[in-house]
Amino acid sequence: MRCTVFGTGYLGATHAAGMAELGHEVLGVDIDPGKIAKLAAGDIPFYEPGLRKMLRDNIEAGRLHFTTDYDEAAEFGDVHFLGVGTPQKKGEYAADLRYVRSVIDTLVPRLRRPAVIVGKSTVPVGTAAELGARARELAPAGIDVEVAWNPEFLREGFAVKDTLHPDRIVLGVQADSQRAEAAIRELYARILERGVPFLLTDLQTAELVKVSANAFLATKISFINAIAEVCEATNADVTVLADALGYDPRIGRRFLNAGLGFGGGCLPKDIRAFMARAGELGADPALTFLREVDSINMRRRTRMVELTTKACGGTLLGANIAVLGAAFKPESDDVRDSPALNVAGMLQLNGAAVNVYDPKAMDNSRRVFPTLNYSTSVIEACDRADAVLVLTEWQEFLDLDPEQLATTVRVKVIVDGRNCLDVAKWQAAGWRVHALGRNLTP
Repeated sequence: MRCTVFGTGYLGATHAAGMAELGHEVLGVDIDPGKIAKLAAGDIPFYEPGLRKMLRDNIEAGRLHFTTDYDEAAEFGDVHFLGVGTPQKKGEYAADLRYVRSVIDTLVPRLRRPAVIVGKSTVPVGTAAELGARARELAPAGIDVEVAWNPEFLREGFAVKDTLHPDRIVLGVQADSQRAEAAIRELYARILERGVPFLLTDLQTAELVKVSANAFLATKISFINAIAEVCEATNADVTVLADALGYDPRIGRRFLNAGLGFGGGCLPKDIRAFMARAGELGADPALTFLREVDSINMRRRTRMVELTTKACGGTLLGANIAVLGAAFKPESDDVRDSPALNVAGMLQLNGAAVNVYDPKAMDNSRRVFPTLNYSTSVIEACDRADAVLVLTEWQEFLDLDPEQLATTVRVKVIVDGRNCLDVAKWQAAGWRVHALGRNLTP
């Protein structure tokens, strides 16, 4: 089949390459000529394991192309995916839908044959119906345009796997839909033949699936972090507690790692947009608990600063702090709403000299926090450090040798912000270990 993907950021570029990998002819579309030129040359402006190879393989195979020309895109395919960003509005919780609406306004008048526009972006419930009505108004006479919604469930660091081997496919269609289901089933035929569940819904249910999933995950993370606060008050150990909870099949162990909390470009903005939309619909009481989920998450960052202050003897003034990790999660260079980078900034504001190192997120970090000091390696960041903070659980940090690192630092103090280190190994090497939700020091 032939399809287009509008928006070539994280979601759009990954989806375009994935559709080409499934054997389709794909045209990626963006209004940014610089981004299009990079992608056409086989380069991606962000880090995602395996994506660069998949992109280049499909460009070389002639299945994947990129353009800024909407006329070309309108002519190219009968299925058009929307993968543009829906950021949080400045000063508000609500999602900014200008980019989604712009694609409809620019593409639909150019269509010369029936088409299906399939949303991938995470949007407030009701958006798809609004876009469908807008498309019907703008469509040339005699041209039928359907709007459907096929939410994405990509995890940064696993986006290629999640695109080619999803755990489910959800498709929301208009009540009078004629073509959307057949088109999507054909596009995803290689995936569906492996038995991947296919859920056909109305538009509003499909829109709610993604934000509900993110709200649930955020709630689970904040739940264990709230319990970590109680553990800190009672000298209990939140990691052992989480293990005990995880054996219950109704609960499970995943997303019960207490620590610094969640960040990135999805969970924070999506739960806030969900709350805002519930308020617009008159269902605000249903999601007020998400305000506390958000509050707990943000509070962990302050708690990390307090724990570091304690580890440094009660003051950060003049302390030399090594911060290992800047991305919001490992296997990503994304620093949007990153807890690690936020903590680094707060430490500096409290008088510490902060040296940051991350395997992939250094350039993005410098753009967001240019006043911090950045190092080119763990050893450089930890040179004469009074405390070493592990704030993103990169494997490189988990594999550190405490004996070797001891020759670099000024004081053997490590603060585990993700409860990811082998505490016994570090203590055996003479390090004082501090961690969120655990009492590990005398």
